[in-house]
Amino acid sequence: GRPCCGCRAARAHRGRATATSWRSGRWTRTSSPAPPPGSARRWAVQDNPVGTGFSFVEGRNRSLMARTDAQAGGDLTALLIELYRHKTWLQGSPLYIVAESYGGKFAVTTALAALKAIRQGRLHAKLGGVALGDSWISPEDSVLSWGPLLYQLSRIDEKGLQQCNSLAQQIKAQLKAKQYAAAEKSWEKLESAVHQHSNNVNFYNILKDNSATDAAAVRKVGYTSYLSSKATREGGLDGLMNAEVKAKLGVVPQNFTWGEQAGDVFEALRGDFMNPRIHEVDELLKLGVEVTIYSGGLDLICATKGTLDWVQKLKWEGLKKFTDAPRKPVYCKVGEAAGTQAFVKSYKNLKFYWILGSGHMVPIDNPCPALEMLGDITHSPAG
Repeated sequence: GRPCCGCRAARAHRGRATATSWRSGRWTRTSSPAPPPGSARRWAVQDNPVGTGFSFVEGRNRSLMARTDAQAGGDLTALLIELYRHKTWLQGSPLYIVAESYGGKFAVTTALAALKAIRQGRLHAKLGGVALGDSWISPEDSVLSWGPLLYQLSRIDEKGLQQCNSLAQQIKAQLKAKQYAAAEKSWEKLESAVHQHSNNVNFYNILKDNSATDAAAVRKVGYTSYLSSKATREGGLDGLMNAEVKAKLGVVPQNFTWGEQAGDVFEALRGDFMNPRIHEVDELLKLGVEVTIYSGGLDLICATKGTLDWVQKLKWEGLKKFTDAPRKPVYCKVGEAAGTQAFVKSYKNLKFYWILGSGHMVPIDNPCPALEMLGDITHSPAG
């Protein structure tokens, strides 16, 4: 995914799992000794599009980077074709695409490109499902939710609400006219207004504030570059990736830092950043692909209200019955987390998870229900 998100292609593989010493809430959790065959999930992690994570282009040449979500999806599909061709043992395992934040846009374009390649016989895989977490699928619906949510939570007053709503409506009009570059500039103005009127609310968790250092960073580099790196810093990924993971991989140039070209990726995608991908989600549902949408209730940038609003714009024939379906509470095992941790609603091949107590980074903020959800998505045990 882009600098502040993840898009992961994973395979549920039946085989021996290696025990690790990671935290109990990790998404790849296995027990020690290794669990019996059939209970483990094997992950293949690829930095996509090029320029994210440890991937890079020589000389930071942006012309070599993906310019659209479709290009990023096509690139990842090309890699999957080669991966499945050389690693034949993968061909019997379902492929799951799990994404967060902007990665959700890459996930749906990758899934459609992969399905096309499967039909053409170029990709020997079976698409098991797609999961979209706090995803930037509809920028319009996301920004329209900001003002009312912040006002309801007393983070902004009437003046702030008026300015936020005015800018959000401006973005809506620009998107309707397909003026994506202009809409992105208005988006930056809206984020600045939110910052000003809310006393620096944290865009990834509305219960938190940005620090004075964060505010200074916004003024220095602007919101786009700031937000691109903030999520990874808050998740504690910088130190982990540049130390333990880099050493473990053993193939990353010593003078290259994880995420070094993330800002360049963002700039390369500017023309497509505000382009919605609701239609692509619709296509996946119509094709029978299992689609899971999950949202952290404390997220602002991809707020739950905005996510629910774009879901209602789907033209999928099962939408009404999905909307009318009852929600079910999700609990965790005794001793891990008390009380209701999430809600889930499902109908046919669409599921929606409301993750409580979580902001933008669901696996970090509330890992227990996230792990339960992952087990549900992959039809395999969570523990």
